[in-house]
Parts: sequence; C-alpha cells; structure tokens
Amino acid sequence: MANTPSNMLELGTKAPFFELPNPSISNEMQSLEDLKGEKGTLVIFMCNHCPFVLHIIDKLSELYEDYQNNGIEFIAINANDADKYPADSPEKMAEFQVERKFDFPYLYDESQAIAKAYDAACTPDFYFFDDKLDLIYRGQMDDSRPGNNKEITGEDLIIAFENLLAEQTQEEIQKPSIGCNIKWKA
Repeated sequence: MANTPSNMLELGTKAPFFELPNPSISNEMQSLEDLKGEKGTLVIFMCNHCPFVLHIIDKLSELYEDYQNNGIEFIAINANDADKYPADSPEKMAEFQVERKFDFPYLYDESQAIAKAYDAACTPDFYFFDDKLDLIYRGQMDDSRPGNNKEITGEDLIIAFENLLAEQTQEEIQKPSIGCNIKWKA
C-alpha cells in the first residue's frame, strides 16, 4: 500500500469540465454541469479496492447525507486502469456502490483524462469547489489513515463545508490527502 500524497492543485482553479459514464445507471453520461451542487461541489477520486478508500467510505457517505440538503453535491470518479485492476471495473463500481450504500454519483474515467486534468494523484483525492466552480479546498478528509488509530471524523472536509456555508474564508493550511496512487495506464 503506497502512501501517495495529493498534488494540491492551486486554489482558485476552475473545475475542469467532464462528462463521464455512471455504471450504476446503465452507463448514462453525466456531466459536472448536470451534477454540481447549488452551493458547492466535492469531486473525489477514489476506487473500489484501495484500503484508504475502504477506511473512509462509510464516513464519506455519512457526510453526504449531512450536507447534500445544504446544496453541497459529491461526485466520485474512478480513473484506475481496470484492465490491470479488475476490482475497479465499471461492473464492480456499481456493485461497490450498492454494497457500501452511498448515494452520490460514482463515474468512470476510462481514458484517465479527467484525473490528469485535476492533477489527481491518489485515492482518495478531494477537490472542493464553490458555486462558481472555483477550487476552495483540496486535501485530506481528516488525519485518520488505515492503521494509525486516529478516529475517522471528516473534520477537514466539515470545516471546508461549514466555512463555505457560513461565507467564511477557508483555512490557509490544507493538508494533502494520502492514499494509494492512481493506477495509470502504461
């Protein structure tokens, strides 16, 4: 399990546009424009098999339940090479979503172009955009990692969400997420 940090895309960056298939709804194409939140949008690069994602997925689902009614939408994207990592195939993504009971969209970036546009490096990698789709937070969900015995709180994301909702400035110090590297195609 490689400890790969986020690349920390520059704050203020406009969210790169995407339109990707959603395996959970017959590969229907869904775009950033269609899915974005009224007040904010959290884009998450993740996959099915990563121990870092498995460690936080239940808390992430809980945060979605807490914040979706406040105008914050979550969009997950899997960019892993499914040929080399069949556990991350679109079919397995749909199964994973049902098994882990999360309701936010989970899209498949087969070409990996969207992950590259976001400069994503690891799973999970978080990017939080305001209503104008300007990047206001990127980094970790919280300090918990598999095996470090720290409670999974979602604290860093919660602070970013609450600051946005209260129209406050975001924290200056934003810590990179740590996870497995994205499985790039050769």
